[in-house]
Parts: sequence; C-alpha cells; structure tokens
Amino acid sequence: MTHFDPLDMHNYRIEKLPKRDKSKIEKMLAVAGPFLAAAVFILFSYVFQFPFLSHIDPTALVSDAAKTAFEKIGAEAFSRNNHIMLGIFTASIILWMTQAIPNYLTSLMLIISLVLTGVLSEKTAYAQLGHTVMWLNIMSFVLASMLVATGLAKRFALWLIVKFGKNASTIFLSFLVINIVLSVFISATTAKAAILLPIFMVISAIYGATGGDNKNNFGRSIVLQNLLHINIGASGFVTGSGANLLAAALIGGAIGGKIYFSDWLMAMFPIMLGLMLLGYILALKVFFPLKPEERLPQIEGGMERLKEEYHKMGKLTGLEVRAAVIFILILTLWTTDKLHGISPTAVAFLGAIVALLPRIGIVKWNDVDIPWHLMLFSAGAYALGAGLDATDLPLLAIKSFFDALGIGNEAHFWVLYLFLTAVMVFSALLFQSKTMRAMIFIPIAIGVANRFGFEVVSLALPVAFMIEHVYVLPFNSKPAALLYETGHYTMSDTFKFGFTIMFAAWVLNIVAGETWFRFLGITPHGVFGLF
Repeated sequence: MTHFDPLDMHNYRIEKLPKRDKSKIEKMLAVAGPFLAAAVFILFSYVFQFPFLSHIDPTALVSDAAKTAFEKIGAEAFSRNNHIMLGIFTASIILWMTQAIPNYLTSLMLIISLVLTGVLSEKTAYAQLGHTVMWLNIMSFVLASMLVATGLAKRFALWLIVKFGKNASTIFLSFLVINIVLSVFISATTAKAAILLPIFMVISAIYGATGGDNKNNFGRSIVLQNLLHINIGASGFVTGSGANLLAAALIGGAIGGKIYFSDWLMAMFPIMLGLMLLGYILALKVFFPLKPEERLPQIEGGMERLKEEYHKMGKLTGLEVRAAVIFILILTLWTTDKLHGISPTAVAFLGAIVALLPRIGIVKWNDVDIPWHLMLFSAGAYALGAGLDATDLPLLAIKSFFDALGIGNEAHFWVLYLFLTAVMVFSALLFQSKTMRAMIFIPIAIGVANRFGFEVVSLALPVAFMIEHVYVLPFNSKPAALLYETGHYTMSDTFKFGFTIMFAAWVLNIVAGETWFRFLGITPHGVFGLF
C-alpha cells in the first residue's frame, strides 16, 4: 500500500478529491426534472392564458427591444411570445435547479428554443456568445492561466504564509489577504479554490486535521474561512465574477450608461473587507474556537515543508516579473477607468494579447485553461436575458403582482429595498448558479425601480452587491461543492457559520443603504452622485 504523505501538496489536487454521491432527494429531482420542465413549458406557453400577458398595454413597456417588437409583430404575437418566454424561463430554471442535465446543455436547449419559437431572431440569440462579458471572461481566464502557468499565484500564497504565518491566527489572516489579491485578477472562484486548496489542506494536516474522522476546529475554520473569502472576495470587484459583470451590464443597459470598476470598488471594498474580518472573528471566537493544542503544529517540521516547497521555486523568474507587471498595469487601468474610459473588457484584451505574444509573451494558447462548458452556460443565461428584454416579461409580471396586492404606483423605497435585497441574498440557499440569480433578480429590481419611478441604480445595484453569498450549503456554488469534498466539516458546520454571515451581510447592506451608499449617491439623497 502506498504511504499517504499528508504534507504532499500533490495529494490535494482537485482530481484526487473524493466525489460526493448525490442524496436520494437530489437523485429524485434529477429524474423528475426533465418531465417537470417539459410539462411547465407546454402549460405556460400554450395552455394557460395569463391575463397580465394576454392584454398588454404598450405604453407600459420600458425595454426598447420590447417596444420595437410590439410595433413590429403586433399585440397578439407579442402576447404569444411572452407566454412562450415564461414557459422557456420556468423550464430552464427547473432544469438548472434539479441538475437533471448538465447546465451547458440546458443553455443550448433554451437558446434554440428561443429561436425556433420566434421569441428571438437567430442573430440575436447566437450573438450572446459574443457578449462583452463573455469576452471579458475569456480574457480573464487567459490572465488567470498566466498566474498559474508561471507559478506566480502559488509563490505569492506560499511567501505570505511562510513570511507571516507564524501562528494559527496570522495564518488565517494571511489567507484573507491572499484571497483579496487573487480576487482582483481571477474572475473564476473555482480557479481560486483550485490554487489555494492544496496549500490550506497541507496547513490543516500540519495542525492535526486531515479530514474525515480526523477533524478539528482548525481544519473546519481554515477551510470554511477560505470558502467564505473565495466568494466574498469576488464581491469587492466588478471583475470578481462573471455574475458581477453580467449584473453591471444589465444595469448599464437599463440606464444607458456604465457601472465603472472604480465605482463598484468604492462601494463594495469596505463591505467586503468588513465581512471577511467578521468571518474571521466569528470562526475563531464563536463557532470554531481553537483549543490550546489546536493552536500548535501537530506534525514535526510541518511548516518547514512549506518553506521547502517555497524555496524549491527558486528565485523570481523573468516570466513571473513580466506577469506581475502586466497585472499591475491592468489593475491600474481598471481602477482609473472613469478617467480614460477604456472598458474592463478592452483592458483585459490588451493584457491577454501581451501575455500570448510570441517570444515576449508569457503563456502559449495550449497553456490556457478556458472552461468552455461554463462559457456555453453563460451564453444561455445571456440569451435568456435577451428574451426577457425583448418581451419585457419581468416588468409585466411585477406590475401584475403589485396590482394584485392593491399597490398602485406608490411604494416606500426602503420597503422595496429590504424586500429585493433579501430575495437576492437568501435565494442563494436554493440556487446553484450566481449567473442564473443575476439573470433573474437584476431584471426584477430594474422592473420594480421603473414601476415606482425610482432610479434604477438605487435598487438594482444594491441587489447586485448580494450576488456572491453562495457559501452556506455544498450545492450553492462550485467552490462550496469542491471544499465540502475535503471532509473537514459537516453540513451543520457550514450552515451555522455561513447563514450567520449571510444574514449579517444583508443587515450590513441595509445599513450601507442608509449611510455609505447614500453618501456615494447610489441610494436616494446622495451627496456626490458617483453613478
């Protein structure tokens, strides 16, 4: 039998982690999903006639695409398209939630459904693969591959741990800093998890936790804090995830302008940092307090192995220096985008081109790891958004909902603010995809703002700020599923820690809405009006 070395980082590569079997409920949902989706599609599209979609007042439409479609095809065909859009939308949500088929396959099916039913033209539906956000994602994966291929990300993480990880507390804080830095440049949270997992797994082993039957609070804390930081770190930057970029694009389209990198950073970086520090305090002081023996390394010479791993990398190479220079220049251009007007996508394009240039570049195309299944899934989500825009379905549904409640054209801003942000953050308990939640709830927030005459940014942007809270349960995100396989914590551990942070994030968002966001001009009565 081969001896398992708990301090060998190669033992903790993603492909070597055990795969979690689906529960009975998950298996039942996967079997029932296709039948339920097909039934819902047929009933909503062709059987049921919803009054709010059957008799549409064209003056109530907000989307330019919807107004154009109504004028072009007429009231009857526009109503039919709305019913079909509702059927495609709900069927897609069912397939995505039940995971009955791969997410990318659901996306391909919904794209062709939008085309064959006439809701979208082929040109509009297929063009979503060329969406600005799609290109930014592709270029971000090129840049992330540069970090991995040169070893710069690993060197930075090991250096910070070796330099400042003198005790248990500073080790946790070091990972907090590492996650913030990686979040600036890597928009894929799964990629961040893949980079950091071998390092914190080795440190867990050094402090006596190897997972499975050999758990302790150090292991629970370091894995769950990293899961929190991987996701929360993405919330501080508009480039932090594809879902953030999608939300910014949807809001920008609704206001006829842009949501700048610098504006998002100004609004969310303090909140991101505050939530990370709160997670650190709650983990070590409330949920997973360390016993005296858990604060001490349990494997003799364990930290020396990390130092050896770091020293094996040798001196900083020319490729790493060039990679660092490229990233510093990219960050500089991103944070000053309001001054020069160059979009984050164009900046990433330039960085990726330099990185791929022959002789003076850093990586070859074959070294670039682009998860095309995620790209196809995103293209489907964007096509769904185009369909919603072409039919104005969110606005029509919202209008019908508030009319049914007897609420006219007046509603208190803060009631809507509390409701919409709560729906966004707590929906993460049920949904697997951040992109899907952005696709559903950002248009709803935009529709509510238009319905009651509030600035779109005042409601839609705070809702967008709640996208990244996907760390409570294993199925909430890919990093959550990945880290659950380490065996360092139970479902109860992640729920009590994660839900507390999630609730605190919502409360902090409310407080910020009355203070910091108001000061920035996001919510009403702002001073500077940055947006």
